[in-house]
Amino acid sequence: MPLHRKSKRKHVSRDVGEDIFADSASRHSVPRYSLPTHSMAAPTGYQLVRDELYLDGNSRQNLATFCTTWAEDEVHRLMSDCFDKNMIDKDEYPQTAEIEARCVHMLAALWGAQDAEDTIGCSTTGSSEAAMLGGLALKWQWRKRRQKLNLSTDKPNLICGPVQVCWHKFARYFDVELREVPLDGDEVCLNAEKIHQYVDENTIGVVATLGVTFTCVYEPVEEIARALDQIEADTGFDIPIHVDAASGGFVAPFVQPDLVWDFRVKRVKSINSSGHKYGLAPLGVGWVVWRDAAELPEDLIFHVDYLGGDMPTFALNFSRAGGGVIAQYYNFVRLGFDGYRKIQQSCIDTAIWLGKEIADMGPFELFYNGEGGLPAISYTQKPGDWGFNLYDLSDHLRMRGWQIASYPLPTNREHTVIQRIMVRHGISRDMAALLTEDIRRAITYFAAHPEPPSPARPAFSHSGRTSS
Repeated sequence: MPLHRKSKRKHVSRDVGEDIFADSASRHSVPRYSLPTHSMAAPTGYQLVRDELYLDGNSRQNLATFCTTWAEDEVHRLMSDCFDKNMIDKDEYPQTAEIEARCVHMLAALWGAQDAEDTIGCSTTGSSEAAMLGGLALKWQWRKRRQKLNLSTDKPNLICGPVQVCWHKFARYFDVELREVPLDGDEVCLNAEKIHQYVDENTIGVVATLGVTFTCVYEPVEEIARALDQIEADTGFDIPIHVDAASGGFVAPFVQPDLVWDFRVKRVKSINSSGHKYGLAPLGVGWVVWRDAAELPEDLIFHVDYLGGDMPTFALNFSRAGGGVIAQYYNFVRLGFDGYRKIQQSCIDTAIWLGKEIADMGPFELFYNGEGGLPAISYTQKPGDWGFNLYDLSDHLRMRGWQIASYPLPTNREHTVIQRIMVRHGISRDMAALLTEDIRRAITYFAAHPEPPSPARPAFSHSGRTSS
């Protein structure tokens, strides 16, 4: 009997001289909804998947998103280095856990905590998860206070202005009534003077947004706190604040340092933010921090032992790669305070310049000019027969690759349609100039080829879907 027998297994590797697109796998359509029967060479599989991705929009030209779309090569390398490190395994990857803790304390100090080392917080998959964790802590603290007084805990409610959809998810998933204060007149965010109309003994807290998704302005946290001070004096209701600083948490400390919105305000108990937005980290990392350990109910914390010590963990998700946290830490040590300040100021300067260019074009009136809030602009269309509306303009700009958001404002201001442009790290002045040239060309095109009047586009519901 021979010691070696020739294998009858079919080899799937491609001949080194064969072209990828001449490979048998490339000459047939890949099954869309079932596994293919046979394997293919790795380069061929990569090329087929990559070719499909060309049909996506160019993320660098997506000026509707708040998220990071450009990163240094070192960030890409660190993400690759950490794709196999599970954040939940604190005992297996203790240094990654240590780096996460460092980031929490760095953010606590950045956000005005008096004793940053006494704070508690964690990384998350993004600011939506972080916001929900902040909301859960508010609910648990409220319930604990009510139980001590033998009072009902059946009907918790949360007060907010125009918020991102994650807060509507939180309310639905965790059985909390969301009382969203509507916009009246020319209001663009939560009016602190109206809060007293919505609070009661079952109010678990007020959400203040530092960078409203719709308008990019900052809600007045100090004014909201003063309004709640007066409510407590009048009614005895001691209502805390959670700041949803998904974007502004990585902008205001660097370029608007005199703005008091964070833990310097005593009623602010917790803050969430997105590392993958103006924190400049890649997609997949957010943060939530409490002003001190006492603000996070112990019942919500799970304790994991590692290296003979105790690692508290609090998250909705379990397994996730550690790359986003490591990339965030890299940005902190690589850029420092001054580096972040220069980047965010450059974004704001570009937004202000872009706003002036847009205003000079004729059809548009600035709604937000990039000053005092996030690095962004928004504008409405002046009354008149311009041959197009903002939705038409968005569609036309897509032909050049630009993705620009057009949408109506929230409740009570649905009649106002705006167009918003986000300016992020990687959006240079030259890139902004190219956009303005394309907008001018679009205006000229519509003047010669006017679009017929069309009914208003459907408004967006709180589910994030268009409503009929």
